Formats: sequence, C-alpha cells, structure tokens
Amino acid sequence: MTVSDTVAPLVRAVLGAQVPVGIRCWDGSRSGPSDAPWQVHIVNRRGLRRLLWAPNDLGFARAYVSGDIDIDIEGDLLAGLDVLEQVSDPSRGPGVRIDRQTKKALVTAALRLGIIGLPPKPPAEEMKLARGDRHDKERDAAAISHHYDVGNDFYRLVLGESMTYSCAYWAQPSGDLDAAQYAKCDLVARKLGLAAGMRVLDVGCGWGTFALHAARQYGVHVVGVTLSHEQADYAGKRMVDAGVGELVQIRVQDYRDVTDGPYDAISSIGMAEHVGAAMLPTYAADLFALLRPQGRLLNHAISRRPRKPAARFSKTSFIDRYVFPDGEIEPLTTMIEALEGAGFEVRDVESLREHYALTLRAWVGNLEANWDEAVACSSAGRARVWRLYMAGAALAFAANRLGINQVLAVKSSERGDSGMPGTRGELLQSSVPIPTPPAREH
Repeated sequence: MTVSDTVAPLVRAVLGAQVPVGIRCWDGSRSGPSDAPWQVHIVNRRGLRRLLWAPNDLGFARAYVSGDIDIDIEGDLLAGLDVLEQVSDPSRGPGVRIDRQTKKALVTAALRLGIIGLPPKPPAEEMKLARGDRHDKERDAAAISHHYDVGNDFYRLVLGESMTYSCAYWAQPSGDLDAAQYAKCDLVARKLGLAAGMRVLDVGCGWGTFALHAARQYGVHVVGVTLSHEQADYAGKRMVDAGVGELVQIRVQDYRDVTDGPYDAISSIGMAEHVGAAMLPTYAADLFALLRPQGRLLNHAISRRPRKPAARFSKTSFIDRYVFPDGEIEPLTTMIEALEGAGFEVRDVESLREHYALTLRAWVGNLEANWDEAVACSSAGRARVWRLYMAGAALAFAANRLGINQVLAVKSSERGDSGMPGTRGELLQSSVPIPTPPAREH
C-alpha cells in the first residue's frame, strides 16, 4: 500500500468524499484530484510526525516552515487557505466529527507509515517563549526584536517603498499600496488636528513613515519611539535623507519610559496589539499623562470579535510562536474601556476592516513577486512564515474574524473643554492639501 493510499482515507473522513485538494507524498504516490489547483506535498515522514505531535495550526506551521510539507500553488493562495487549514487541523473539517473509529484509523496509519517517534526539533524561525512576566520590559523587547529585526531589506520587499507596517487607507480597491499608506498617514494627521509647531509623540513609530509625513507635510516636531534597533536606525537615516532631521527624533525606548511631556498629540499606529490586556490601563494612563489638556490620541489597533476564549494567542498557536510572541488582541470595547478609565473622552471610532484585507493581499502579492530575493535576504523559513501569516490574516479580516479600528480620544480640560470641532466633517478638514506620495526613496 502506498503512502497516499494510507493517508487518503483519513483525509476523506475529515473533509468528506469530495476532497478539494490533491496530496502528493514522498514515495511519489498521489491522491485527490490530479488537476486540483491546490496540491499539498508531504515531503517526508517528519512532516506527518510534526502533525502527529501538534495536530493543529502550530504543527502544520512547523511542517510548512521547515519544508517538510510544501504547498504547490497554481492560483490564489488566499482562496485555498481555508482548505489547507482543514487539512492541517482535522478538527476543523466542514461539519465532520472525528469519531472513535477515525481516531483508531489515525493511530493505525501512524504505525503503518512509521511516523511514531520523538517530536522533531522546531524550525529555527520559531521563537522560544521567553521566561519572566508577560509584558515586562525585557520580555517585550525580545518579542519585538523577534518580529521586526529580521532585516529591513526583507520588509521593503514585502511592505513596499512606504515601509509602513499597518493597515492602509484605500480610496479604490485597485489603487497603489504606497499611495494608500500615505493616505492613511494623512487621515491620522487630520484626525489629530496637526498644525505647524506642534509636538507629537509617535508610539511604536516603526520605520518612521508617519513621523516623516507629519514633519514634512505639517511642520510638526515628532518624537518616535520603537523597541526595534533596526527600525530606529532606518528611521533616523530616513529623516536626515528627507531633510526633516531637525524636526524628528527617533528613540529606542519603551513607551513606559517616555517622561518628556507634555505633547500636543499622540499617534499609536499598530502598536497596542503588543501591549497586552493586563497592561492596557497602564498604557492608556501613561499616554494620558503625556498629553496637554485638549491634546488628542489616535489609537489605531487590531481588534477581535467578542467571544471566548479570552484575549491572548495560545502558546501552541502559529501566531504566538512565529509571528507576534506575546501578542494580545482585544475587543474594541476593551480598548475603549481602558482609554475612558484613564480619563480620555472617546470622540470618534472608525473601522477600516476591509482596508486591512486589501493591504494584506497587497503584501502577499509583493512577497510572492519577490520570493527569491526575499528568501536570499532572510531565509526560506522566514518567507514561508510571512506567506502563511499574511494570507491567513487577510482571510480573517475579510471574514470579520478580526477588525481594525481608529479610536480618536481627547484629554479634555478640567472644565470639560475638548477643543474638538463640532462635526466629523470639520474634524477631517485640514489646511494642508492631501499630498501625493513622495518620489521613490532610496
């Protein structure tokens, strides 16, 4: 009996008689439709052993990242990812329950295929979860370094010339990624009411795109803080090259260590996901203390739909081990509660969920178009991590499993004066014309 003969009945038991993917095994045998656009290549026994020890998304991720299982794609990765997740995690099959007989068949197949053994060593790209208290400063710095210090050249290939790692703002779904990212920066700037001479704190400044835009287009003074040394080096040089070095200061600094307020406005774009549920009240209180009266905060963050289990990635999840160690995504209401508890008045909330699905699709397209170069400047495993993560995230936003929201809050004066405009239309007005993306940066 071939390997595919042994594997195929198990796949059919989970997915039903009409298997929508083809499976190719290490002995050359095949099962499933030969013309299916989705072909899973089980390269060796170790790939199945990884799934045996972790029959969930972590096991599949380990097998895929290490190259023990490959995906032969002829079509849209996102369109078939749900099917591939079902293959990697049988418990997610469409309405099929794994009964005792199927479990017995799984054990029999494992013995027949010779995949019983010690768990294989995880791929090098997997982060060993740090010791210590979750979200203490040292552990947070290690988590941020794992995700962001993987090479600026790699990120440029994925993110494009804007080097912006957050949801873009698309005037048209078929528009240009860089233009959409600068449109997002300008949306944030207008909500914050930026004007020349203001002092702005950019928490989690990344590679400095918003800081650069705010200084160049609005003439504000910006302090950008990040825990990533590679981001800080890149952003600092970027400001000098763009001629705004005197307006922008980039620091490697934890937000909890910023003490040089008051600031006129604070932007936090794609940073709060790293804060953690237990630390959200501290995060909100620290930012509140750094603002002057009538100063505004724009918090741009991913949210999850309210449901159990509560907020945090599982220690056995692909996301926690490979992408965002210690990341925690909370419902929108949790973020608003933390901001209001710190004293902020929430004035405006805008969902950009569909915009993030478009952004992630653009990033996947960039990665696949530059695959060989991305592998050369990082590793095949790292490129595979990003491909799997971004494609899955795009589906999650499109299906409303994840959301992304801009929450605008203000520190009203002791008398209750917010200094805010009376209408949302006035809020989004600006005396500065909406810019076109700058010339290609080098």
